Amino acid sequence: MLRAERLTTPRLALEPLRLKHAAELATALDDPALHAFIGGAPSTELELRERYDRLGAGRTPDGTEDWLNWVVRDRATREAVGTVQATVRDGGLEAELAWVIVTTRQGEGLATEAATAVRDELGASGVATFIAHIHPDHAASAAVAGRLGMRPTRSRADGEVRWSDAGRSRP
Repeated sequence: MLRAERLTTPRLALEPLRLKHAAELATALDDPALHAFIGGAPSTELELRERYDRLGAGRTPDGTEDWLNWVVRDRATREAVGTVQATVRDGGLEAELAWVIVTTRQGEGLATEAATAVRDELGASGVATFIAHIHPDHAASAAVAGRLGMRPTRSRADGEVRWSDAGRSRP
């Protein structure tokens, strides 16, 4: 079973997500604009606590997927600027990545930096293929996936395009 470990990049610290982060992230992620492409509305602290409690198991009840989640922090300010998650399946061979960066910090390359750190860490642990599901109109997330070496496929799920790096070499 893979577990989220602390990761650092030049600008970011990625901390394994815990229940204690719910209050801070409820405030940081309380922005309807973050839901423009994924739907829904910002979660309350209680909703996040319930979600993080389920994710705290680190694995689906049937053991087929590992759930790894991180709080993304600015190393200089220690401010939470988003989250990154990886759902690892297929016996640890494939990981689906997802990222969220607060709107006030978007456009700085933070999503790419955080997702690259997770991809590299999981790749070193044997994960061979990385995917993401991205709304077809979400150009910023598509750009992140492209910088991670993923390309759009013809596959769709819930209106989102499946991006994959299968068959591609990583930098």
